[in-house]
Amino acid sequence: MVRALEGEGVGGEGATCLQLRHAAPSQQQPKLHARELAARTDATQRDVGQRKTLWAFIRKEQLGFKFRRQHPVDRYSLDFYCAEAKLCIEVDGEQHALRAKRDDARDQALAGYGIFTLRIPSLDLFTYDSQAMNRWLRKISALCEERSGRQAFPD
Repeated sequence: MVRALEGEGVGGEGATCLQLRHAAPSQQQPKLHARELAARTDATQRDVGQRKTLWAFIRKEQLGFKFRRQHPVDRYSLDFYCAEAKLCIEVDGEQHALRAKRDDARDQALAGYGIFTLRIPSLDLFTYDSQAMNRWLRKISALCEERSGRQAFPD
């Protein structure tokens, strides 16, 4: 819906308009119940904590490669990105099981830029000293070496 600002005409030279966006009531998101909202908030905070856990291990070139957090590519924000290896790391929470098609489309769009996406289930990063975390760190390091064509720590 476009409405003219008060006191100004529409369509004439020098006229300005203000765009107002209103969603029809049927298009508005339904209000979440308190329990659903709390569950969503808890899951989001858990995912953020697990991203921080991974970041603690890959930041400052600890794996021999530089990573960036929340790196923008096209219309996407990548959780972690290594430019040298063109490697995107996404930490997927529980909600991603419901968004598989959307995630696949995103991965294909990034592949168009030559970027490979590694998806890590957030539950695998739940504890600092988990075997799963170590497996993922080895996988990340191996992918960086393979994709960049160099060793992480040359002799």
